Amino acid sequence: MKKIYGRATALALALCMLFSGCGGREPSLSPENPVTITVWHYYNGDQQKAFDEMVKEFNATVGTEKGVLVESQSQGDVNQLEERVLAAAKGEVGSEAMPDVFASYADNAYAIDRMGLLTDLDQYLTKEEQEAYWPSYIEEGRIGEHGELKIFPTAKSTEVLMLNKTAFDKFSAATGVTVDDLATKEGLVQAAKTYYEWTDAQTPDIPNDGKAFYGRDALANLFIIGGMQLGTELFHVENGTAAFHIDKNVMRRIWDVYYVPMVNGWFYEGGKFRSDDLRVGDIIAYTGSTSSATYFPPEVTEGEQVTSIDLLVLPVPVFEGGTPYAVQQGAGMVVTKSTPQKEYASVLFLKWLTESQRNLDFMASAGYLPVKKEAVTTEKMEAFFDETAGALTSSLEQTLRVAFETVANTPLYTNKAFENGSAARKVLSHNLADRAQADRAAILEAVQNGADYAETVAAYTSDESFEAWYAGFEAELNKLKQ
Repeated sequence: MKKIYGRATALALALCMLFSGCGGREPSLSPENPVTITVWHYYNGDQQKAFDEMVKEFNATVGTEKGVLVESQSQGDVNQLEERVLAAAKGEVGSEAMPDVFASYADNAYAIDRMGLLTDLDQYLTKEEQEAYWPSYIEEGRIGEHGELKIFPTAKSTEVLMLNKTAFDKFSAATGVTVDDLATKEGLVQAAKTYYEWTDAQTPDIPNDGKAFYGRDALANLFIIGGMQLGTELFHVENGTAAFHIDKNVMRRIWDVYYVPMVNGWFYEGGKFRSDDLRVGDIIAYTGSTSSATYFPPEVTEGEQVTSIDLLVLPVPVFEGGTPYAVQQGAGMVVTKSTPQKEYASVLFLKWLTESQRNLDFMASAGYLPVKKEAVTTEKMEAFFDETAGALTSSLEQTLRVAFETVANTPLYTNKAFENGSAARKVLSHNLADRAQADRAAILEAVQNGADYAETVAAYTSDESFEAWYAGFEAELNKLKQ
């Protein structure tokens, strides 16, 4: 009977580990012989400074007590981080060893996991611990072949609409356009058209020199979230397999609120980020991540003229008649397979990092949203803003207030990871954007050579032009089907 009981117990423990129902593994650590773990991230500026300070705090407290030493390294921007992680995973010549922990979006983590290199985090997190996090953040991290948790939610973000309030107020007083007109994407396009015409009229001797009103970062989100608002999930993923739903009517709505205003000059994209375009006066509004709040410029420099500006933050416009959805984004942290001690130490650090108050402190300096349920309650938020009164910049406080309102009252969405997901997102990010940039340049060149401006623009925005783009776009995406 003892043998049977022992075998049953061993089997139960094995099944517990296999199906990740128990969690909470605690391999022994030694303060006298600490485990060193390396963390790669893409934080820069204020975000990196805040993260590095937290690493120092961990090392001096819990790390010293438990026997864990964390070494963090910025790998540049998110694309550079992904490239270096992939190089390390493939063992390419000249690449560094794989880090113990690295920041990753779901698509990149999915690719690394298919190489068999990621730790199943379920074995180190109990059910109760997982339930403390925002459910959709945990669900996003379940990219294992059988739904295992592979991405630890550490800091999330969504999108907001940021305006140069100083410039917008002048425009509003002159034209009657108000912030209420920016509640829908169609209203935003009309406001941008009015702004272009208003600025064009200020130089009557120079035709068609109006200024752009708006730009957007992360165009892929317009396709993905716009599709959800209009009732179509572009990438429906089950068990790692994606079904593509490239609905022509949805694509036409996106074409009308992005391509058409781009080639008309009402929208503009020039710098690496839209905050760069706003900084030099090329636009006065943009859609960007909440984490970009720390980069919103306090002044605009146009030639020799420098103007201090105020900020206004609003929710991202939705499609007229659409269902409100907001993007859920922000990389989590993944743990590389190694020894039980290193894996456990890595998770110990991530648990510490995401304790509610600490997560809120990081948010206060970096523009990210906390990941635990208790940190996103109205009471917790109001207490946070009371405690930080006067300490936060206007851009960060406004952004966080709008972001919290969005998370609390709007369904969040991000598609599940799938094979070729990164490549598909690149198509969404560049296909229509590159076409719009090239076509706008072609229009201006044609007009300079004597063509009629209105007729030239009309040719590019015609039904035939849309059909040609849609056919090519659909074909490019379909090449990526599994």
